[in-house]
Amino acid sequence: MANVRAPASPVSAPCPENHNKDPASNDLANSAPSFKAADLALQLCKTRKPCPEVEGLQFGTVFTDHMLLVKWSRDGGWERPRIQPFGDLSLHPACSALHYALQLFEGLKAYRGEDDRVRLFRPALNMRRMLRSASRLCMPSFDGAELLECIRKLVALDQEWVPRSASGSLYIRPTFVGTEISLGVKKPSSALLFVILSPVGSYFSTGARPVSLWADTTYIRAWRGGTGDYKIGGNYGSSICAQHEAVERGCQQVLWLYGDDQQITEVGTMNVFLYWISEEGEEELATPPLDGIILPGITRQSILELAHDWGDFKVAERCLTMAHLCQALEDGRVKEMFGAGTACVVCPISRVLYQGKDLQIPCEGNFPPLASRFLRELTDIQYGRITSDWTCLV
Repeated sequence: MANVRAPASPVSAPCPENHNKDPASNDLANSAPSFKAADLALQLCKTRKPCPEVEGLQFGTVFTDHMLLVKWSRDGGWERPRIQPFGDLSLHPACSALHYALQLFEGLKAYRGEDDRVRLFRPALNMRRMLRSASRLCMPSFDGAELLECIRKLVALDQEWVPRSASGSLYIRPTFVGTEISLGVKKPSSALLFVILSPVGSYFSTGARPVSLWADTTYIRAWRGGTGDYKIGGNYGSSICAQHEAVERGCQQVLWLYGDDQQITEVGTMNVFLYWISEEGEEELATPPLDGIILPGITRQSILELAHDWGDFKVAERCLTMAHLCQALEDGRVKEMFGAGTACVVCPISRVLYQGKDLQIPCEGNFPPLASRFLRELTDIQYGRITSDWTCLV
């Protein structure tokens, strides 16, 4: 039976008012000056665009009618937030985001349930992670609960764009860029925070099917003391070359390795999980620890919490190496391997190309039992089929 969590808030309750239920909300507010959702200015577009069908949508290529913008400057502080018609940004050619990658972002989704209500999934975790990324890039802080309320109002305004489909959702992309007009490498004196919305279907063009991975030490995604555990644009731009090479080798994603012992870290843009019989003979769900290299994924955290709640097997955050994986495959101890993230939710792994050899990962029926169970549980929560305090109504 699916795990049922505490009842969600009443229909009229905006997301920030759920702070007493989700511990992640407790540290969204801070003492730094911030914009206020109550001051939100609204400019509606003159003509609404038709909403597309989910089938055939390429991820992140279609956008809704409106966007949210908030400007900041060192001298003037945060300006009044505003929702306006979707359109191009005007940036100075010397803007620090263009030259020195002073850019960070988040990714979350809005889901339409069978009851026709629109829900956000654990959005306070995204706000907390965004504040953490902003601090790492020396960007100005803000009240995460206020941004979350602004996002809720934006989604409510464009809620007709939330697909009426169990395979579709509305992707929400908050972005924060430095707009310092200077070629000096320094903390920005001005910045722009904006949010855009995009209706999406399946993240992968092949749909909900297993992926193949290229594991190679030529490229390194992140290192300790770097920025690999923050959601910033530079982490992704530097991965494109390796992703291109993976495709050339007949694989869909990169299995990122680190260190002389070839530690398994992430899968493309996903966290990775290995369901196996450990060296100690225990049935275990293992994932790499948050040691400064791994992005703290919201789906990752949710899977770990669900697995702990179920209590059906051991759950471990531990170092996993290619030697561990190869030996476990040779011994027949691997049950499943899958990636997890906001875009794809859960994605099974069927093959790893490593040192010229194809490592075949057990993948029963293209979507093995445990991956299927996590996918079903998470999507049941996201689409409101299970009442949960992990979601809040728009």
